[in-house]
Amino acid sequence: MQRREFLKLLGAGALVGAAPGAAWAQSAGAYRNLLLLIELKGGNDGLNSVVPYGDPAYYNLRPRIAIKRDEAVQLDERTGLHPALAPLMALWQARELAVIQGVGYPRPNLSHFRSIEIWDTASSSERYLHQGWLARAFAAHPVPGSFVADGVIVGSQELGPLAGGARAIALANTEQFLRQARLAAPAGGAGSGALAFLLKVEADIAQAASGLKQNYAFRTGFPKGGFGDQVHTAAQVIANPSGVAVVRLTLSGFDTHQNQPGQHANLLGQLSAGLLALRSALQELNRWDSTLIVTYAEFGRRAAENSSNGTDHGTANAHFVLGGRVKGGLYGQAPQLDRLDNGNLAYAVDFRSVYATVLERWWALDPMPALGAKFPVLDLIRA
Repeated sequence: MQRREFLKLLGAGALVGAAPGAAWAQSAGAYRNLLLLIELKGGNDGLNSVVPYGDPAYYNLRPRIAIKRDEAVQLDERTGLHPALAPLMALWQARELAVIQGVGYPRPNLSHFRSIEIWDTASSSERYLHQGWLARAFAAHPVPGSFVADGVIVGSQELGPLAGGARAIALANTEQFLRQARLAAPAGGAGSGALAFLLKVEADIAQAASGLKQNYAFRTGFPKGGFGDQVHTAAQVIANPSGVAVVRLTLSGFDTHQNQPGQHANLLGQLSAGLLALRSALQELNRWDSTLIVTYAEFGRRAAENSSNGTDHGTANAHFVLGGRVKGGLYGQAPQLDRLDNGNLAYAVDFRSVYATVLERWWALDPMPALGAKFPVLDLIRA
């Protein structure tokens, strides 16, 4: 394989960014806490994930696809989980699962591409930014240079919140990445500035790959399938002593415009199985208390079902936060189904409050460089 073919295969996002400056020592201790993001790509249906089974309006809006009252896994007298999320009740009962309802932002955009851009860059709906919110955070509070990378993206080549400056490695699985990196071993020699740059990129990729090399023998059983493989790969990355600040996984398929019930149940089953495996693996590594897992998506779905037994693009959504130091419970506001805005849910928690909580409460960092404004934090993390 020629270098240009390898670099094309890997994509521009394989390893991106510059070496951190001397200021990193001031924030080095923060990144002993790991952030693990899970993108629910396509726009998860929050109303059928976190079910307002106590509200008759829910069943009026969704006569065919609503989760039946006796099938919802009850969290309290009005709110429950989709039955495919029942395995998460072990975390709920241990107070290690927080459910944030009504997450969104003002003047929401219903385009997949624009809305995920807003979430990735922590911008307002009218402002266009090109640098991810984590990339801005790491620019202001650099990750230790001894870490193999600022972040690792598993299952996608899209850098998302790490785009625009972070040292990010994108890989489908560790074995594939290591094979590709061996093919990129630098040939040495001098040449043009462009060639020297390519050789440096190759060397950086090879160095990062060697730093990720790990084959931890987990006792944990990992789910079969694509998302289960991502979870296993993420666990191997976390087991490596070289260190990363953030790992992001992607579970795709949530754009459920038609025939939603079966698809959605399958996806939520994959999610719950993956989350339980992550918890088990992190406990093996003694990292459960130092890891925060946060889900996100570009938007939710409309309150009413459509004529195709599905749901269309919507607004406010429910998301999950998990970890050994999470204060479990319900946060935000239950969906106000009698106060819809053109058929869509009003938001109660700005998504940037979730990011502010990560930055302030999890990493003890100033959120202003990343978010550009002050947002309320959620009291869902124990010291």
